Amino acid sequence: MTTATAITNIASLVTNDPSLGDGSSPSNIGLIQDAAVVIDGDRIVWVGESSKAPATDNAFDAGGRAVIPGFVDSHSHLVFAGDRTAEFNARMSGQSYSAGGIRTTVAATRAATDEQLSANVAKYLHEALRQGTTTLETKSGYGLTVEDEARALRIAATHTDEVTYLGAHIVSPDFADDPAAYVALVTGEMLDACAPHARWIDVFCEKGAFDGDQARAILTAGRAKGLLPRIHANQLSYGPGVQLAVELDAASADHCTHLTDADVEALAQGDTVATLLPGAEFSTRAEWPDARRLIDAGATVALSTDCNPGSSFTSSMPFCIALAVRDMGMTPDEAIWSATAGGAAALRRSDIGVVREGARADLTLLDAPSHVHLAYRPGVPLVSQVWRSGRPQL
Repeated sequence: MTTATAITNIASLVTNDPSLGDGSSPSNIGLIQDAAVVIDGDRIVWVGESSKAPATDNAFDAGGRAVIPGFVDSHSHLVFAGDRTAEFNARMSGQSYSAGGIRTTVAATRAATDEQLSANVAKYLHEALRQGTTTLETKSGYGLTVEDEARALRIAATHTDEVTYLGAHIVSPDFADDPAAYVALVTGEMLDACAPHARWIDVFCEKGAFDGDQARAILTAGRAKGLLPRIHANQLSYGPGVQLAVELDAASADHCTHLTDADVEALAQGDTVATLLPGAEFSTRAEWPDARRLIDAGATVALSTDCNPGSSFTSSMPFCIALAVRDMGMTPDEAIWSATAGGAAALRRSDIGVVREGARADLTLLDAPSHVHLAYRPGVPLVSQVWRSGRPQL
């Protein structure tokens, strides 16, 4: 392994592979104490106890700190312009505010240049990287015209492989009096223009956005064009989103705040991941999703930031982990799994979110002896180095 690099003297290594664990943790995070990882190119080629690491020409001493898989943020909205500071300030101050919500961002995004939008995406991706995120999905949804949705996806695709067409974010203000015509546009001309630039299709299935029948039509049309479905489901109220997600074998149902017993059972029995977005509840003072209920039922749970300018303007996965542990009933082990392997499952990826031979060499070094410090020391910048595809980033 003369061209490889060994990261040694790792106090604790989260692998998310139970077969690699040393039994020091009862969960499925595959924890190894006094560990090492060997990287060759963009792949992990060896994982185990530090004393058994093979010889390499290159070495990095982790200094008795913890290493975890790079975070996988499977839900964000980064192609936008402007911000909604006034809206947030009013909400937090108990004042009424009616400046337009998403429509405010739509107007600013339409007015922005391609260069401005691309610079914004790059800025927030780098911000996330500094906090340990190595894979990040992002969506369109702030253009809501054929041209603006297509350019949002073109821009997003220059920054990440995980790109989602969300023309069905809300009914475009241009079609306020004719929602059916907007659904026809989203499933017709807009889809044709956007499909070549995206991997996924999404829809906001909620009162005031798109109902179950509209959501089914949109996701089915996208699937016919080769896009894989995911859905904003059951965020603000009980509704058909989760059941529709499982019916259509969507990769993820995102938010999942208001769930019936039947919804939980459907998620537990299907392959659809329940992606929880605690930044949204934090920023809107809404009811927390019940992660404990989902996990105990056997559902697969992911954590994500939902980074967007209106309801969750954070790119910090560590912050979301702290919220999930404090307010959603998750253990620190469950939260770290959901922010890494869970996010990978929500993107139907097996090469990320895990530290094992053959996986992409995405690693985050914490300035702490254990991953538990992410919840134990909330708000503290613990990420000291990140490797993405085997390359140091910080």
